[in-house]
Amino acid sequence: MSLPAVLSNRLRLPLVAAPLFLASTPRLVEAQCHAGIVGSMPALNARSAEMLDDWLAQLSESLCTPLAAPFAINQIVSRSNRRQEQDLALLVKHKVPVVITSVGAPGEVVDAVHGYGGIVFHDVISVRHAEKAVAAGVDGIVAVCAGAGGHGGTLNPLAFVNEIRRFYTGTVLLSGGLTTGKDLVAAQIMGADLGYVGTRFLATQECEIDEAYKQMLLASNADQIVNTALFSGLRANYLKQSIARAGLDPDNLPPPPAQGGTGGHNGARLWKDIWASGQGVGNIDDIPTVAQLIARFEDEYHAVRLPAQRAAAV
Repeated sequence: MSLPAVLSNRLRLPLVAAPLFLASTPRLVEAQCHAGIVGSMPALNARSAEMLDDWLAQLSESLCTPLAAPFAINQIVSRSNRRQEQDLALLVKHKVPVVITSVGAPGEVVDAVHGYGGIVFHDVISVRHAEKAVAAGVDGIVAVCAGAGGHGGTLNPLAFVNEIRRFYTGTVLLSGGLTTGKDLVAAQIMGADLGYVGTRFLATQECEIDEAYKQMLLASNADQIVNTALFSGLRANYLKQSIARAGLDPDNLPPPPAQGGTGGHNGARLWKDIWASGQGVGNIDDIPTVAQLIARFEDEYHAVRLPAQRAAAV
């Protein structure tokens, strides 16, 4: 694996928990890091910069132990993020070890985070975006592929990772439908260093989403995922049942607005009532604690990896 020094020998598994909009909270991040993987959350999940300041202080204190993995904060780097400057100053103040940038150009964040010794991973959905991120000096590329929950990409993971590896030797994270420990092995075989898992952590005891959301995850499979740009102006994956519950026909959705932006959805609130999910949802059958889930991932990972290592040694 190609891992920055911040993560080297700090992880129980090659796994980063993806930041879940509205769903990731300090409680979930702490559980993920104490279980030995990188836990993360979006900066904007804090309702104000003052709340983010408090949350970062809490995480820094509770995870200040060699037994906990580093935590990450997702920073949206687009003009639509009016808190971008404030939040970046807080990331620097608390020396957040890992920053995950999304949507825009990461250059300013890279300079600020590298200034205190942190690292930056950047979300990409195209080869062109990956090339730009590498040129900006990021420490890792998150290849967001088809099947990822929320605002996902459309590229096949085999094709996407292979293309990134043609010009980049640094850390690559694979996102899109990963739900088990054996998926982490598959990601590494494809050329990624780390798996990037989001949807599976929605159905954990520490995730503080609506219980109906969790039950809908248990009842759904890949056929119940709808990919549309109607609700946010960007293509994303949502649970079909949540769209139907909002009073819309998920099989006959209107086209997204011609000028971009959001479409009407009968007064239902995006992310609050219309719920995101990746295509791996069909592999979710229970709601364990994060610690139980990571122990399961570890067993699955080594059940595949160790026999392969023994065979290679013969």
